[in-house]
Amino acid sequence: MTAAPAAPGSAGTAGLLHTVPALAARFDADLDAAAPGLRRVHVVDGWLLATAVASGVTPEVEAAVLAHVRHLADAGASAVLVTCSSVGEAAEAAAAHVDVPVLRVDAPMAREAVAAAAAPGARGRVAVLATLASTLGPTGRLVARAAADAGAAVEVDARVVDGAAAAREAGDGDRADALVARAVAEAAAGADAVVLAQASMAGAAARVQVAVPVLTSPAGGLAALVAALAGGTR
Repeated sequence: MTAAPAAPGSAGTAGLLHTVPALAARFDADLDAAAPGLRRVHVVDGWLLATAVASGVTPEVEAAVLAHVRHLADAGASAVLVTCSSVGEAAEAAAAHVDVPVLRVDAPMAREAVAAAAAPGARGRVAVLATLASTLGPTGRLVARAAADAGAAVEVDARVVDGAAAAREAGDGDRADALVARAVAEAAAGADAVVLAQASMAGAAARVQVAVPVLTSPAGGLAALVAALAGGTR
């Protein structure tokens, strides 16, 4: 767990739960840009994602997510952002047991994708891409639910980018991003928006230019976190 010092007048403390260690530094840097001086506390638990990939979001994963969220709240967090889409549904379940907002990093992205697909003249299609099958279901269901909440008839096409996860695991991030970028170009031909389900895929978005929005989760998730913190301090 790491924490940055609070600045005078800062809007509370941000809690962040990660399942990929490298994302802690990425979100820390983005928070420095979005809300300079904001105090933040990070928890990283790679076991959560490893278990979700191997066995799904088990009761043990749900219990661990809840324990981490409670720990962050006890550490002073005024709002908690869960940056892993694979455990997003566990984050929603945990929210019912704490007194601070618990946010899914991919929720704003899902709403934005539905808005694009439901706009006048749109085809009503959202493509969801992931490098891990464990993320595909949670994010695909989230987009479908966002469409239902909006009363929009939106078709969700969810697919795994073959080979991208293996390339990243082997340390070849450049190849992983290239594979994702190629999949984005293919998916964009038949969709009103392309959703990149995992925060680790965000770098690939800059590699391709298509006629529809290519949505990534970090920016929207952080904006929602900052907004939640602005609602009150702790």
